[in-house]
Amino acid sequence: MKLGKVEFCHFLQILSLFLCLSGMNQAELSRSRSKPYFQSGRTRTKRSWVWNQFFVLEEYMGTDPLYVGKLHSDVDKGDGSIKYILSGEGASSIFIIDENTGDIHATKRLDREEQAYYTLRAQALDRLTNKPVEPESEFVIKIQDINDNEPKFLDGPYTAGVPEMSPVGTSVVQVTATDADDPTYGNSARVVYSILQGQPYFSVEPKTGVIKTALPNMDREAKDQYLLVIQAKDMVGQNGGLSGTTSVTVTLTDVNDNPPRFPRRSYQYNVPESLPVSSVVARIKAADADVGPNAEMEYKIVDGDGLGVFKISVDKDTQEGIITIQKACLIFLINTAGELDFEAKTSYTLRIEAANMHVDPRFLSLGPFSDMTTVKIIVEDVDEPPVFSSRLYSMVVSEAAKVGTIIGTVAAHDPDASNSPVRYSIDRNTDLERYFNIDANSGVITTAKSLDRETNAVHNITVLAMESQNPVQIGRGYVAITILDINDNAPEFAMEYETTVCENAQPGQVIQKISAIDKDDPPNGHQFYFSLTAEAANNHNFTLQDNKDNTATVLTRRNGFRRQEQSVFYLPIFIVDSGSPSLSSTNTLTIRVCDCDADGIAQTCNAEAYILPAGLSTGALIAILACVLTLLVLVLLIVTMRRRKKEPLIFDEERDIRENIVRYDDEGGGEEDTEAFDMAALRNLNIIRDTKTRRDVTPEIQFLSRPTFKSIPDNVIFREFIWERLKEADVDPCAPPYDSLQTYAFEGNGSVAESLSSLDSISSNSDQNYDYLSDWGPRFKRLADMYGTGPDCLYS
Repeated sequence: MKLGKVEFCHFLQILSLFLCLSGMNQAELSRSRSKPYFQSGRTRTKRSWVWNQFFVLEEYMGTDPLYVGKLHSDVDKGDGSIKYILSGEGASSIFIIDENTGDIHATKRLDREEQAYYTLRAQALDRLTNKPVEPESEFVIKIQDINDNEPKFLDGPYTAGVPEMSPVGTSVVQVTATDADDPTYGNSARVVYSILQGQPYFSVEPKTGVIKTALPNMDREAKDQYLLVIQAKDMVGQNGGLSGTTSVTVTLTDVNDNPPRFPRRSYQYNVPESLPVSSVVARIKAADADVGPNAEMEYKIVDGDGLGVFKISVDKDTQEGIITIQKACLIFLINTAGELDFEAKTSYTLRIEAANMHVDPRFLSLGPFSDMTTVKIIVEDVDEPPVFSSRLYSMVVSEAAKVGTIIGTVAAHDPDASNSPVRYSIDRNTDLERYFNIDANSGVITTAKSLDRETNAVHNITVLAMESQNPVQIGRGYVAITILDINDNAPEFAMEYETTVCENAQPGQVIQKISAIDKDDPPNGHQFYFSLTAEAANNHNFTLQDNKDNTATVLTRRNGFRRQEQSVFYLPIFIVDSGSPSLSSTNTLTIRVCDCDADGIAQTCNAEAYILPAGLSTGALIAILACVLTLLVLVLLIVTMRRRKKEPLIFDEERDIRENIVRYDDEGGGEEDTEAFDMAALRNLNIIRDTKTRRDVTPEIQFLSRPTFKSIPDNVIFREFIWERLKEADVDPCAPPYDSLQTYAFEGNGSVAESLSSLDSISSNSDQNYDYLSDWGPRFKRLADMYGTGPDCLYS
């Protein structure tokens, strides 16, 4: 009958318990008469504790305390006079002892992996005196192991790599499992390894856990990764043992076992002839199943008629071969820009090789690690612009050339097969002054204006050549025209000379050294000749000496110059160049007579130059003073006008004031300006107002008392009323300084009859007599009847 895992564990526990109980007699206390034991009051022989080591099976699962062993002293007669005490590791908490019998029990489940043994101390005491009857002695309770821990891979899961195409038995990785059970007792910790998943590609050594390849020629390109499951089982792999598993991911690393191969034996590409130098013509790639450095390739053109026209390089990222146009080669007909030329050659053939850069000698037998292909490049025709026979033309012309003189000729042609006629023109952006013309058909360049080398010695112009059938196609040629010099500029002073001579100068004294310049540029350099003009050659004051080095020296002929007699001398000097024909000019040297100090340094030459400030004459000073006075007068006038504007207004009594508008040159306060005027005062002529002083008028201004308007005609009343209001507004300090609409709601002084209101009569309760109304005529008869006191009166 086969036992299961649980049944087998229980069987081991029972067997161990039986062995422990059978050895208890050897563990009981026995007397030893080797040494005496002394107690107070009497002397007797010492009894010793003697027993073997106790064993307790771990992981006891019963409900009752587990019996460990028994302690017994030969002094114990069984009458209960002896008491047993246990102390040490786990005493009372894990292990308990029956103080009467000495039986030891374990009250808790024990785990050998937590603690393998416990050290305790036992003592036998007299129950009455509580004194020891035996010496205290130590003993050990050892926990006996059972197989309760499975093997564990503490470093899993694992990853490893092995080169592809490795031989059988190549080590991949070692796995290790640990078992917490006691390795010194039984087979609980003896582990055996096996492979559960990963056959037949890999195997594992049962004792060491080393994983090795089990199949030859494993190809990464076919499968590059494998998942293995490794098992570790204790009890030497026997039935009933515990096991644990881990996973191992094995990756095949690449080796260069695949040569490059072009997918096609030939390629064809069409490119326009206008493609510039360094342009990409094509991209080709040889297939290589390897990766990384094993797939790196190099390409080269090994044969063909395009060796000097094209070149090939490798793209490091994609491992493609990039074919580009290289610089022009004389072997092939390529135009001056380095581009392809359909008219010269319509196609090219290239023989290209691709080879691995890193070759593994172990796999040379798999074939050559290179491949060849053919690339044919077809050049397509493109309508190209005309091409000049030279990129740069150099021409010369004399600056004396007449208008229309031929300078040179440029030539261009249409490179296309049609060979269309070409027309020429000058790019006027390079000839803004239009010095030159070109014949549109022949390309002959002529002068259009007189040339001046001193203005521009070299003219760089651009000539345009366009096809007559397609004017959009324009070629450009460059012409450098050098202007040859002629002697057309007379020499002159190198600078404006103005020198001085001292009044006490001696004869033969040098007063100035002069030189000359010439805008011309003769081939052999300048040579100037200096002399005095014929009129000045016999003067008695100064002479000229030619130094023969393009300079001349001015010297005095006499002494005793005096400013009072003549303060300035003008010496005409004649200068001739060495040109053919030679040119000459007369230049005047100004010499001022000055008062000099002992060292010959000029102190005073004339009043105007040294007394007045430099560049400022007496007339200029007078003009400046006049301008200042004029400005002062203008300022005074402006101030005066402003003061007059601030004076009180003067009114014309003859004007009709009803048509006047008073303005204060301000925009006013708007509808909310309710405090500008007291409107009640305008509606009542007889209101008495306090005299106020306007803030912008002197306080001394006073107004006369208002006249009585009752005896004045109506038009005069209204006019006086309005004038009064205007004057008060002008001097009122509370009046706003802006335009404001004033309302003159004055109705006059009333009639001679004064008030005729019947309401006033009734409300006043007066005894006034209105009988006089009867005397006013028929018009007032009705009123007389209403207010009279006669017998016909309606009211009493």
